Amino acid sequence: MRRFWENHTDARGALETWYHVAKKGKWSSFNEIRQTFGSADVVPGNRVVFNIKGNSYRLVVKIHYNTQTIYIRFIGTHAEYDKIDAETI
Repeated sequence: MRRFWENHTDARGALETWYHVAKKGKWSSFNEIRQTFGSADVVPGNRVVFNIKGNSYRLVVKIHYNTQTIYIRFIGTHAEYDKIDAETI
């Protein structure tokens, strides 16, 4: 995440906020994530897409609910997001 916000300094605060909330989260399903992040979208492959900084950026994570582990798979602009397959990245 740091590498990303070094090039997109306007994203730093939003990414830090997301990180601190996610680190404390104890989610067992996407529905619980949605209660915290109302604009999050589920994608096949245990992936969740978060809108960052008022929808300026996208964050794709893979979540293992049973181990409470989150893997960041992608952070980028909408244009960059449109070029990836969020289900497999």
